[in-house]
Amino acid sequence: MSEAIIAVELLNEAEATQELERLAKQIAYHDLRYYQQDDPEISDASYDALRHRNQAIETQFPHLTRSDSPSDRVGASVASRFQKVAHAQPMLSLINAFGDDDVHEFDSRVRRFLNLGKEEHLDIVAEPKIDGLSASLRYEKGQLVLGATRGDGSLGEDITKNLRTITDIPETLSGNVPDIIGIRGEVYMGKGDFFALNQRQEAAGEKPFANPRNAAAGSLRQLDPEITSQRPLRFFAYSAGELSNAIGATHWEFLQSLKKWGFPINPLTRRCAAISKVLDIYREIGEQRAHLDYDIDGVVYKIDRLDFQDRLGMVSRAPRWAIAHKFPAEQAETVLEKIDIQVGRTGALTPVAHLKPITVGGVVVSRATLHNEDEIERKGLREGDHVIIQRAGDVIPQVVSPVINKRGHETTPYNFPTVCPECGSVAVRKPDEAVRRCTGGLVCPAQAVERLKHFVSRDAFDIEGFGAKHIETFYKEKIVKTPADIFRLSDIKKNLEKMEGWGSQSVANLMTGIEERRKISLDRFIYALGIRQVGQATAKLLARHYSSLLNLRTAAAEASDRNHTAYKDLINIDGIGPAVVDDITAFFGEAQNQTLLNELDALLDIQEFVVRTTTVSPVSNKTVVFTGSLEKMNRNEAKARAESLGAKVTGSVSKKTDFVVIGTDAGSKAKKASDLGIKVLTEEEWLKLLG
Repeated sequence: MSEAIIAVELLNEAEATQELERLAKQIAYHDLRYYQQDDPEISDASYDALRHRNQAIETQFPHLTRSDSPSDRVGASVASRFQKVAHAQPMLSLINAFGDDDVHEFDSRVRRFLNLGKEEHLDIVAEPKIDGLSASLRYEKGQLVLGATRGDGSLGEDITKNLRTITDIPETLSGNVPDIIGIRGEVYMGKGDFFALNQRQEAAGEKPFANPRNAAAGSLRQLDPEITSQRPLRFFAYSAGELSNAIGATHWEFLQSLKKWGFPINPLTRRCAAISKVLDIYREIGEQRAHLDYDIDGVVYKIDRLDFQDRLGMVSRAPRWAIAHKFPAEQAETVLEKIDIQVGRTGALTPVAHLKPITVGGVVVSRATLHNEDEIERKGLREGDHVIIQRAGDVIPQVVSPVINKRGHETTPYNFPTVCPECGSVAVRKPDEAVRRCTGGLVCPAQAVERLKHFVSRDAFDIEGFGAKHIETFYKEKIVKTPADIFRLSDIKKNLEKMEGWGSQSVANLMTGIEERRKISLDRFIYALGIRQVGQATAKLLARHYSSLLNLRTAAAEASDRNHTAYKDLINIDGIGPAVVDDITAFFGEAQNQTLLNELDALLDIQEFVVRTTTVSPVSNKTVVFTGSLEKMNRNEAKARAESLGAKVTGSVSKKTDFVVIGTDAGSKAKKASDLGIKVLTEEEWLKLLG
C-alpha cells in the first residue's frame, strides 16, 4: 500500500525522527532482498528514492542522523552460503545527480577542491551505468585467483567459480600486467538473452525472472557453477581495484589497458574535455537507451586524472571524484488546491502547495514545497491550476509547471503575503534574498516554537525526555516561552505533576534530564541558539576562535562596526563570510537576545572551548594561517591536513599565531607576520615540517 509523503522541508523534528527510523528499516530490508536474495521488490528508481530521501532528511536535520544510517553503508551484509572475502580496497557507492544543475555543481565542487579555475582543463570520462551486479576480480601474475560480489562494500562473497564461467572475463592476462591487479565491473544479462531465458523457465514450469538484473544476480550466485555456466551472462569492466603498480596516469588509459587484456569496455564510454560535452553524451546515451540490448539507469562521470582522484578521496560511502547522473523522474498531473504559508525557525515564509493526492512512483503525494515567492511567479502557478508534478530525484515532491490549457477563468495570480500569518508582524524581503521573513522574532509563536525545538535537539542541549512534542505542549500552556524557562521548570515542579500525562516520576525524570544539561560545551551552546547560517561547523569555528561566551559576545558587539578590528577578525575566520558575520552581529545585537543570553549565562555552566587532539605532530595545538596561492594543494586540503594533525587554522594573523604559510602572491598577512616576529614558512617548508 502506498504511503503519503511529506516534503523534507515540511517535516518537524518528530516527523523527521520517525521517517529516518522507517527509512533505515526499509533500506536494510531492500538491501537484503537486492544483494543477498537477488529478488528485489521495488525498482532501482524507487530504491534510489528511499536513499535520497534519507540523505535529504539527514542534511536538513544532521543532529538526527542515526548510528545505523544507510548513508554510511554500501550494499548489505554478505550471506552465509558463500565464503566471505575482504576487499583490498572498498567497493564504494556513488553520489547521484538528477539534473544538469547537480552535474555543474559536481564540476564546481571538484574544481574548488583541486583549486582549478573555470577555464582550466579537466577531462571527465562518461560511462553508461549498467543495471547489473557489481563484481571484483583479482589477478596475481596474470592469473585470475579470486572473484567476489560487492557485499557491504568491505566484505563480499567468494563467487570465483561462477565468474570463471563468463566468457567476457579472461582467465589469464598477458602483456604489461602488474603482479597484483584488481578489476571492477558489472555482470549483466542482455534483454534478448533475458527474454529467451524466461521462455525456457516458463517451459520448464519454473518461475520467470522479474527483470534482467534479477536474472543476472540469481544466475551468478548459484551454488552450482554448472547452472551459472548455462546462463548467458556478460561483463563490462569499468575501474581498478588494488594495483601493485600504476597503469597509466588516467582512468582512460587504464580502460585502454583493460581492452588490450581482453576485457569488454562499454562502447559508449567517452572522454570529454568540458562539462557541456559530458551533458551532450548524457543526452545521446539517453536517446539510445531504449534501443540498447542491456538496461542502464544513468551515466557515470569520473574525473580522468588518477592523481586528481587520489587528492579528491572519498566522503562517507562514495568517492568525491565520481557521480552517477540518473535519468529523469516520473511525472504526473494533479490539481493545486491551495497554497499555504509555513513559518520556520528563522522566520522564513515558505509557500506549500496542497495537492489533490496522486500516486507518483508508488508514493501518494499531497504536499510539495514551492520554496519562495519568486518560484511561484516564475512558474506562473495559481490555486486551482492543473499542474505537472514529479519527485525530484524520485523522492522530493516538486511542482514542475501548470497545465495552461486546462486553466479555468476563476483562477487568479497568487499574492504572496507581506505579513506573517502566525503573528501579524511585517514580513520583509532583503534586496539580495529570495526569502521573505517575519520580523516578529520570538514574539512570533511559529518561530519561538521552532527555535525551542532546535534548542533541545540532539546536537544542541539534547535533554532526555524533552522533545518536540513536549515543547509544543509547554509553549501552548505558556509554561516555556524562552529557552531560559526550561531551566526554571524546577520552580513549578508541583504544577507540572498535575498536567495530563505527567506524574511525579515523569516530572522527576525530566528534572534530572534538565539538570544533566546545565553544563554544556561552548560550541553546542552556540549551535543551540539557532543563529541563522550558524550550523554545527560554524559554531565550532566560533567556539574555537573565541574560547568563551564572553569573548564571543564582546567581539560580536564590537564587530557591528565594520571599521572595528573585531569585524576584520571575525570575517577572517576561515569558513566565515560577510553574510554569516551579518547574521551573527544581528543576533547578538538584538536586545531580547541579550536578555536571553544574560539569563542563560546565569542559569548554566557554559564550558570554555578547549582544543583536544590525540594526534601528536609538530603542529599540534599550534595556530596556523594560510595566505597566497598554494601550488601542491588547495586551501581546503591544506586546512583539512593541518586540522587532522591537531592544528588550529584561522584566517587572520595575531600575536597568538604560530605559523604563517605563504604561497604565491602572499599579501599583507605575510608582512604582518614578519612585523610581529611570527615564523613564516613556504609551502615546501610547511610540508617538510609535517613530514
